[in-house]
Amino acid sequence: MTEPIAIAPEVAAEIAGWLRFLGAERRMAAKTLEAYERDAGQFLGFMTGHLGETPSLKQLAELKPADVRAFMAARRLDGAGNRTLMRGLAGVRSFARFLERSGKGKVGAFAAIRTPKLPRGLPKPLAIADAKRMAEVELRAGEVRDKWIIARDAAVLGLLYGSGLRIAEALGLKRKDAPVPGLGDQLTVTGKGNKSRMVPVLPQVAKLIADYVALCPIDLSPDGPLFIGARGGQLSPRIIQLAMARLRVALALPDSATPHALRHSFATHLLARGGDLRAIQELLGHASLSTTQIYTAVDSERLLEVYAKAHPRA
Repeated sequence: MTEPIAIAPEVAAEIAGWLRFLGAERRMAAKTLEAYERDAGQFLGFMTGHLGETPSLKQLAELKPADVRAFMAARRLDGAGNRTLMRGLAGVRSFARFLERSGKGKVGAFAAIRTPKLPRGLPKPLAIADAKRMAEVELRAGEVRDKWIIARDAAVLGLLYGSGLRIAEALGLKRKDAPVPGLGDQLTVTGKGNKSRMVPVLPQVAKLIADYVALCPIDLSPDGPLFIGARGGQLSPRIIQLAMARLRVALALPDSATPHALRHSFATHLLARGGDLRAIQELLGHASLSTTQIYTAVDSERLLEVYAKAHPRA
């Protein structure tokens, strides 16, 4: 069992404030917060041995780039790869920025550290037919689950593909946000960085949501979550991941067919049908167009696959 890491009380108080900020203001998922807290703990644990004592806020502000490089070298010796190092460094940098904004001293040692580079993999969208079928209630008709739960999962998956939402964005919707079939074809979602954007809602998806609300045995408060769990609390992303896993088996799809793959499918299929890249950027809520441009590579790759299979001389 891992020994608990000793952290100075003043530092522990700032970590608690930082995590509250990330959860409330940045709307980070619970799993991300756990990872960031773990990353900060690993860094402070290393620094305790490196400095010979539990670091205070003052000592953190006085760290040198060489201290951070020593931490990264130690993590590499422990077997951490570039992806793990990059994520860990991102967590500790976030904490350092929080300390600076709070007036607890500048932790400038991270500015001189170059982030490990990763080969950028392409998103793996589903085929159009498979993406459409994810929201079909009939596919799960044999499951021993209440009808309202199956309807709920279909509505969430329909939003991920039909509107390109992140799973956290869909599960963050309030009951009062739900579109009414025939009366509304869009909704406002709050994404990363607490930024709001308008997204379209297809009539089929609006009906899926309405069907779920009608079947739900629990009274949904207007200001409460739209999608709830079996006990009435806010629905966990894990439940939707498990629902997707069951559908993946039913349709014989690869492991890459995850809830987030539906968002990738939304963007890729729009682009394949002539969608404007800037418009897709707005719909996805990407801060930078370069993030959206990766879907052009996906589209080109799929075209080449079609060419290789169909051309008689390929």
